[in-house]
Amino acid sequence: MIALRSLAFNLAFYVNLIVLMILGLPLIFLRGRHGVFFMARLWGSTSVWLLEKICRLRVEYRGLENIPEGGYILAAKHQSFLETFALLKYAPDFAIVFKRELIFMPLFGLYLVGGRQIAIDRARGHSALNQIIAQARGVLRAGRQVFIFPEGTRRPAGAPPRYKFGVAALYAETGAPCLPVALDTGLFWGRRGFARRPGVAVIEYLPPILPGLERDAFAERLQATLETACRRLYAEAIAADPSLAPVLAAGAAAIDKANDARREA
Repeated sequence: MIALRSLAFNLAFYVNLIVLMILGLPLIFLRGRHGVFFMARLWGSTSVWLLEKICRLRVEYRGLENIPEGGYILAAKHQSFLETFALLKYAPDFAIVFKRELIFMPLFGLYLVGGRQIAIDRARGHSALNQIIAQARGVLRAGRQVFIFPEGTRRPAGAPPRYKFGVAALYAETGAPCLPVALDTGLFWGRRGFARRPGVAVIEYLPPILPGLERDAFAERLQATLETACRRLYAEAIAADPSLAPVLAAGAAAIDKANDARREA
């Protein structure tokens, strides 16, 4: 049953995405980034709705009172594609840090450009970080939000943390507050794989980390805050559905195997 529901959702999800991208093209030219954000939030809300109706997977948002006004850095765990669209619901005027290659995707790239997002060339190493900081300053001054995934890529639920220094540099150089976001989405929607498991996936906005910490102190606090909250969410989800326990264990094992393979190579 999970396989059939997952297949139906995946088909509906991509049809919905393509139709909305086509219908929303005039808004890119008529309303600029505000038109893009309207369509992005529409895509996010309809995708969450489809997920609940077809797969019986509901998204629960917590800690909404912790979301600051104006410009801030949103630092979220990244376990699946689910949070990519689910986080859009409470983002009024955002800029996501993304790899430059996505600009060249048909239709989708137009929305990234029209929405004035932050594109980086990962091959440029340290200069790529300078690009992020320079663009983020303008975004934050305008009262917008900068979205960044501190580990840089999707990692399974339960995987050992591997935070990069980019988010700490962004915090230190811009003087903006940071809003940590913990989640357990990877238990229901894997980093890779087809299945969309039923249940309640939680996205929790934690109390902001205010400006003023030293870079290393901020990095330690962000990691400790997110990892502690995620472990709490994993335990809660598994208590409600013990069948999720192997998913959590497999996430850590998969990363360990990949690390061992790299060391042997």
